[in-house]
Amino acid sequence: MASREHKKVPTSKAADLCQTPTYALDPLYPHLNPSWVIWEPACGECNLVNGLRSRGYEVFASDIFNGQDFFKYQPNRFDMILTNPPYSLKLAWLERCYNLGKPFALLLPVEVLGVGSAQRLFKRYGMEVILLSRRIDFATVNTSFEKSSSWFPSCWITSGLNIGQQITYANIVKRPDQQLTLLTQPA
Repeated sequence: MASREHKKVPTSKAADLCQTPTYALDPLYPHLNPSWVIWEPACGECNLVNGLRSRGYEVFASDIFNGQDFFKYQPNRFDMILTNPPYSLKLAWLERCYNLGKPFALLLPVEVLGVGSAQRLFKRYGMEVILLSRRIDFATVNTSFEKSSSWFPSCWITSGLNIGQQITYANIVKRPDQQLTLLTQPA
């Protein structure tokens, strides 16, 4: 896939500052190549980064709040992208991931499956979906993982992971060892 110049994309909104608990990664582990360098470009509080590293994966963490805008920056070396992108920019992130031509896994709201611009990308490039058995409890500026209750179901949209089927159903379990910290406001 050839990269093309990306349109100007606005910065994310305050409502986009949701941190993902590590149990959301559980359905992905069987499909991740242990030799890959994984780029987490919206790392925030590094929950996903720490979860991946605890399993032995090499992870490059970046974030717009550290001066590394996903639409203008990429690390010198990475083999795949794995992140929960900002909600308001989900379609732009999806398009950029396809344009980068690397395997990726994006945690997105299930509603993206019905969006016309996303469907055009799926038809053109292909995709696999991991549907989750429960909603993810995200931590936000005002809520911890323990008190969160997401109002929308999420799924992993993947490309290049060679899962072997277009739709996978995965059970996820909220673990008691999950961090229960509040998200800190970016500087």
